[in-house]
Amino acid sequence: MKPWSFIQITDLQPGSPRSYRFQQRYMDNWQTAYRQLQAMENIDLMVVGGDLTRDGHLHDFEMETAKRELDALPFPYYTIPGNIEAGNKWTDKNGGTGRKDPDLNVTGEMLDRFAGYFGDFPWSFIHKNVRFSGVYAAVVGSGLPHEERMWNWVEKELPSLPRAEHHILTMHYSLFIDELDEPSWDITKEEEYLEWYFSIDRPHRLRLFEAFQKAGVEIVFSGHIHCRKPPQEVEGIRFFRCPGIAMSQWEDRWPDGDPRLGFYRFDIDGADIQYTFIPLEEESQSTAGYGLSGHPEPHQRDYSLAWEKPET
Repeated sequence: MKPWSFIQITDLQPGSPRSYRFQQRYMDNWQTAYRQLQAMENIDLMVVGGDLTRDGHLHDFEMETAKRELDALPFPYYTIPGNIEAGNKWTDKNGGTGRKDPDLNVTGEMLDRFAGYFGDFPWSFIHKNVRFSGVYAAVVGSGLPHEERMWNWVEKELPSLPRAEHHILTMHYSLFIDELDEPSWDITKEEEYLEWYFSIDRPHRLRLFEAFQKAGVEIVFSGHIHCRKPPQEVEGIRFFRCPGIAMSQWEDRWPDGDPRLGFYRFDIDGADIQYTFIPLEEESQSTAGYGLSGHPEPHQRDYSLAWEKPET
């Protein structure tokens, strides 16, 4: 089989000037990445790790724009949602930062809405000598029907599928922060909030890892953190914490963390998989924009600030 290549991207988050908030640099960075993707040659496919939008859980126009732009790329893509589209990992406690986290929980409505735009998930397929799979693990602990379906898929269906030479799995949340065996982080402690926010809690984490092993997963991609880190191998599985595109975050968390924006290209030649970090050709320095960051509550969303008024 001839060598071939694929692209991995995550955390596009361009936003929209029709929203209650907008940062020009996020849009600039996505448009830079988009131009680079359009110019890529000899790419078979692209996998997208979620957060295609800035506020897609609220705005159809952001979901529609994301789909239209991705559909126009010169190669097929396969995507899972991020917490921006489907809601955050489930909790019944407020965060130590004062955030009302239960109000931000993943919901079935948001999961179904994303599937209506981008297709059903979890998913798995074989392309040439590689199996690609995608799952939104933030449903764990939610009690939603989607959680039961996910566990059935990851523990029963996925391991029973035909094997390929490689198996690469895409998720949004990082399975762990530092070590697989680390304890669950405490959402109520301000100093542990980000560790909680970016990862999967221990009991679900270990269960997922066991399922990944049984399914022969070799590489796991995650986004959400917006800070690239060298792949970390755990019992034969390489975990890639992937770069973001819109903006960087948490760059001071690891001594080997790299906040540069961009995406990965993977080149496959039989048993050999090589990867290349492709930085954005330019990172926007624009300070233009308006509105709040984070997860503003409904009463904090001021659409009168929008640069482009929604159609009536």
